[in-house]
Amino acid sequence: MPVCRSASFAGLFYLMFVLLILQGCGGGGGGGGSSAAPAPPGTNPGPELPPEQGTGTLDLVGMNVAGAEFTPGVLPGIHGTHYFFPPPGYFQQWRDRGIRSVRFPIRWERLQPVLGDDFDPTYAGLIDNMLSQAANAQIDVILDIHDYGRYRGNLIGSPEVPYEDYQNLLERVALRWRDRTALYGYDIMNEPAGIQTWPTAAQAAINGIRRYDMLRPIFIESAGSSSATNWPTYGNDLLDLEDPADYLIFSAHLYLDEGSRGTYPNPPGDAFDPMTGVRRASAFVEWLRKNYRRGHIGEFGVPGDDPRWLEGMDNLLAYLQEQCIPMAYWAAGHQWRDDYPLLVEPGPDGEGQPQWEVLSDYVGEGDCSVYGPPP
Repeated sequence: MPVCRSASFAGLFYLMFVLLILQGCGGGGGGGGSSAAPAPPGTNPGPELPPEQGTGTLDLVGMNVAGAEFTPGVLPGIHGTHYFFPPPGYFQQWRDRGIRSVRFPIRWERLQPVLGDDFDPTYAGLIDNMLSQAANAQIDVILDIHDYGRYRGNLIGSPEVPYEDYQNLLERVALRWRDRTALYGYDIMNEPAGIQTWPTAAQAAINGIRRYDMLRPIFIESAGSSSATNWPTYGNDLLDLEDPADYLIFSAHLYLDEGSRGTYPNPPGDAFDPMTGVRRASAFVEWLRKNYRRGHIGEFGVPGDDPRWLEGMDNLLAYLQEQCIPMAYWAAGHQWRDDYPLLVEPGPDGEGQPQWEVLSDYVGEGDCSVYGPPP
């Protein structure tokens, strides 16, 4: 049967086609006749997430659940000896405390032992199982490639690790896990090295993910350890990143010790300013506001042995709440040493750590429906 049986039918078909094209044209303000300018980059709240992934409001406090990235010097390593995935029921303890979001670090070399090749079935299977456990507990997971911009010590963008191999990794990650209910988003690299190479690498990762997943947010960290304080120095190199889904979230790291290193070798001292965290975060927040970008704090933590650290955390959380900037506390995980100073893992009797006493005041839904800061 022919497509067009008369000239009049063909004309009608052509007219309908033209109208459809015109309807799709125009700026961010609406139809083709609108004179409104397109929205600045990052002001689109992004595609609506499936109902299984939340209620439409942001939780301020999430958790880093570490362990799967441990012992990077032993590859591939043995599960339960060199690296650790959560045991059955682990996520439920956090869901019972009101936590609904987890940043989950993984190790590239364990997931993909050979660049451009298939995933290791054991490690990928453990990620499968982790996502199933998280879904059962109604926990959203941000998968974090925790490799500092390198693969087996070589920088992404070097002859040993071409950009296309990094893109291949993220293509495979998105293809394998895009349909998993618990997967909330992708943190494409933890604290990437390579000031000159990282923007190109980040774009390759975005391209890889968007080949298979146009729905979920992509979290972008910066060179310079993704420091919130130094974000105006390193973040400008990321302003030209392009995302066809317009759903990039810039993710900074922030600690209260000297240099914001997160090691806390010394107590706060008499000169410690409890507004240190707010001051460091404000550099990042104002950069976001100036450039119409969304923000997130991917790592933050303090020791629980001094009330001045806890006061500083309280001030920071109040500020982030005002700015609609969610954060993931560093760190939880069932295989940390008991003496790790930033540990927030509950004790054997279920008793919370001192840090949890502060965090718990900010757990749950706030008044923000999209990533901030507000204009």
